Amino acid sequence: MKQAAFLYNDRSGRGKIARRLEAILAVFREHGYAIEPLPIDFDANPFDGREGLDLLVTAGGDGTVNFAVNAMKRKGLDIPLGVIPAGTANDFARALGMAHDPVEAARQIASGRVERVDVGRVNDRWFVNIFSFGLFTTTSQRTSDERKHRIGKLAYMIEGFKEFRAMHAVPLEVVADGERFDLRSLMVLIFNGVTAGGFHLARRSSIKDGLFDCLMLEKRGFFASTLAMGRFLLGGKPKIVRHLQVRRLEIVSTVDEPTDADGQPGAGFPLHVECVAGGLAVQCAPQE
Repeated sequence: MKQAAFLYNDRSGRGKIARRLEAILAVFREHGYAIEPLPIDFDANPFDGREGLDLLVTAGGDGTVNFAVNAMKRKGLDIPLGVIPAGTANDFARALGMAHDPVEAARQIASGRVERVDVGRVNDRWFVNIFSFGLFTTTSQRTSDERKHRIGKLAYMIEGFKEFRAMHAVPLEVVADGERFDLRSLMVLIFNGVTAGGFHLARRSSIKDGLFDCLMLEKRGFFASTLAMGRFLLGGKPKIVRHLQVRRLEIVSTVDEPTDADGQPGAGFPLHVECVAGGLAVQCAPQE
């Protein structure tokens, strides 16, 4: 019998996973899995004593997925991951094409196939969807679970607008796939996935192309920078939003700027950012 564990965050999605726990577990048992439920403990590695798993299923937001991937990579394991969306934005689950309903997503995983997708690595940490720093990029860390549950994605927008009061440029020395340039940037977004907080920003990104989509907003005047980002969000191509597709980035700064990986605290400068093509096994819906 195949061995699986179900790592779930009962604080995500207003507790809907805890309420439907038995129905989710029943789906995997019907498909021949012996599955162990594991409420998430961010102070413990869920793979300790479970190195022989055939499948790890997660339920939560991108932060839960990030925790599971980093725990697995620290153990040197390559176990297929199934993702049941239960957070506010669920960007990575969306990129995988997972159903919004948790029981239906469980059926997709239990009857699905294993695929290889790209994963990002920054220094000694990993991310599945987005690594970022600068304006708006630590918004998810500061947005309370209570507010996320109450008003959803609007919570990110409210928290993000507060950051305008502290808007500042981050001086950067960047080497992107061997090309060097300097930049005073308000914001850097490095996408493995396609969306951030449910907003579609990386227009050409794919989790299977071996490349990052990288957006860098250059510091100009307050109104010029704000207008440029607004134009970009509406589909324009303002010159002060630099858009790169790269495999590797080396980024140095004289500012100790906080960073974010999938809504969790990220690595410190200097940054070595690499897209590891096919570096993560995921179990997705079966082909039609």
